Amino acid sequence: MDYREKAVRCVRETVLPVQMAQFEECGRSLDAQYRKYGDTEGFFAKVLQPGHRYEVGYPKCVCPEVQRGDVTDAAHCECSRQSVLYILEQLLPEKRITVETVETVLSGGTCCRFLVTVE
Repeated sequence: MDYREKAVRCVRETVLPVQMAQFEECGRSLDAQYRKYGDTEGFFAKVLQPGHRYEVGYPKCVCPEVQRGDVTDAAHCECSRQSVLYILEQLLPEKRITVETVETVLSGGTCCRFLVTVE
């Protein structure tokens, strides 16, 4: 499965415009955006090292396919990782972004958490 393509289709018209608007409002600063919007319903973000490392995620799985019971395989969480990566690549196209999966609900975690590095 091409999770990148699936992720882009999922967030391009929904989450990306919201994140882009927040990013612009916060002076195109990911640190400022995450400090202001990093504790909202359905999403969290922490600045671990300003300008460089972040933890982002969801308190529960937000995938509609998982919520409907269509998907139970933790491999599907690659779609969420790709979503985070895609959004950040759109916000910071001049930067190199890596996103590592820390834990996901489908893999037995208490939430879905990703470690982001911006270089």
